[in-house]
Amino acid sequence: MSRSRLLGIPALLLALLALDGLLAAPAHAESVRLGGVDVRVTDATQQVVTVNRSKGYRARVVFWARTDAGWKRRMATDGGRIGYGGLVPAKKRKQGTGATPLGTFGLPFAFGTRSRDDAWKIRYRKIRKGDYWVQDNGSAYYNRYRNRRQGGFRWRLPSSDPNSSERLTDYPKQYELSIVTGFNRRQVRHRGSGIFLHVNGRGATAGCVSAPRPFIVRTMRKLDPAKAPVIAIGR
Repeated sequence: MSRSRLLGIPALLLALLALDGLLAAPAHAESVRLGGVDVRVTDATQQVVTVNRSKGYRARVVFWARTDAGWKRRMATDGGRIGYGGLVPAKKRKQGTGATPLGTFGLPFAFGTRSRDDAWKIRYRKIRKGDYWVQDNGSAYYNRYRNRRQGGFRWRLPSSDPNSSERLTDYPKQYELSIVTGFNRRQVRHRGSGIFLHVNGRGATAGCVSAPRPFIVRTMRKLDPAKAPVIAIGR
């Protein structure tokens, strides 16, 4: 339904449509500050992961829950890491720079080498042979999870090529568990793709946020799509 047609519908009718689920009701958004990080939340947001750089590529990562008494810290680690390129505003990020984008992003689903745990509520995809995260700027599937058998991207390009995609099986430690963020879901080319919250590797990331394995394991058990979880990256 176009905006021009909506303008001709009385406010009461619009409200009824929203109640019936035929028209999405506008979400009230506000900014809150948690652990030194500005977070953009809506009325539906009840879970937040904050990332606050401490020194160099090190960061403090905290899981928060909204309660009747306000926002409460549920767990935290000082062992988080960000990209080797530092932090940059999301709209100014460029692919291949190793920078981690600043801002608040949704946490829509997760993937990894592990079999699904029945305790997880978040949508999960187990990595299979031939699975990639598409970084090919010429592909309609840019910044999407896709298997090479499905086609539509140049998976054969070498890692030295700026349009090469990330073969997920190449990172068994980091991608044992990896939670996808909503960064660049609109697929703006050359802005970058594949910004995740995953298990720590040996050092800085290539733009993702990582944390110690126990923290990620616990986060997977806590995340609930019904609570509209987000990650907020600050400095």
